[in-house]
Amino acid sequence: MKKFLVFLVIALIASSLAFGVDYPRKPVSVICPWGAGGGTDRVARYVADELSKALGQPFTVVNRTGGGGAVGHSAGVYAAPDGYTITLVTLEIANMHWLGLTTITYEDFEYIAQFNEDAAGVIVAADAPWKDIHELLADIKANPNEFFFSGSSAASIWDLARIGMFNEAGVPIDSVTWVPTTGAAPSIIELLGGHVDVITCSIAEAASQLESGQLKALAVMSDERLAKFPDVPTLKEQGINWSAGTWRGIAVPVGTPDEVKEILETEVLKIANSDAFAEFMAVNGFGIKIRNGEEFYEFAKQQDSAWKEVLKLGGFIE
Repeated sequence: MKKFLVFLVIALIASSLAFGVDYPRKPVSVICPWGAGGGTDRVARYVADELSKALGQPFTVVNRTGGGGAVGHSAGVYAAPDGYTITLVTLEIANMHWLGLTTITYEDFEYIAQFNEDAAGVIVAADAPWKDIHELLADIKANPNEFFFSGSSAASIWDLARIGMFNEAGVPIDSVTWVPTTGAAPSIIELLGGHVDVITCSIAEAASQLESGQLKALAVMSDERLAKFPDVPTLKEQGINWSAGTWRGIAVPVGTPDEVKEILETEVLKIANSDAFAEFMAVNGFGIKIRNGEEFYEFAKQQDSAWKEVLKLGGFIE
């Protein structure tokens, strides 16, 4: 009898463990907080397709847009914590609550892995008079309120990147006019049309215009030069200690089983480290930055604190 009970306990434990790793057993939704066809959507669909191949169930991208990213991120936070809804989170999870767009914060997710980071660039027309970032900033100091910047909406990542750069360079934050748009693409059009003087957006978003010679980049806000644009110097090597950009990764609702998180982390990291992913990101002009779940959480925490301070500098919050 005793041996039978021991056997039964072992069998139940084995069955429990087997059940715990039997994931996924049905299709998985991948929430993308941004619109179809955009950069975040393209990355989400690539990762979803690769997860489908690796795990044998459909991973389907669902675009939940609106509220500056608040709608999609909120949908991800409030989904059932069972692994069948995962979210492609973006930088906005670390700053939109400070702006009152939502009550959720980075702490409302558990993090699987980060696989992307796109640094902001300082981009001007090809025939602009400035040869480097110092010439531009000196001109702004000498002629306050004469220059127009754009990149996206006010208080967006690209506006905040500009504010942080000005702060580190000793340039008054309100010495230029920020022209709000709905994103990098219309801002690039404004720059090409001569309606603004400078844009701050990711180098990736302006890659085709940079490569065609329509625009030029005076600096990139990364720690190192970008492999695709090795001639563009960083702010740091030009004496301005500032880096900024957007980022993407996968997160799940708080309370998702550890076994599920481990499976997802393993597979997402395999994808992120693959040659195929590197080729996809290069073709699309996206940068790669890989962090595991624990590292991603710590990074999101740091970003939350950092962007709060920049929002204060910009006068968006007290």
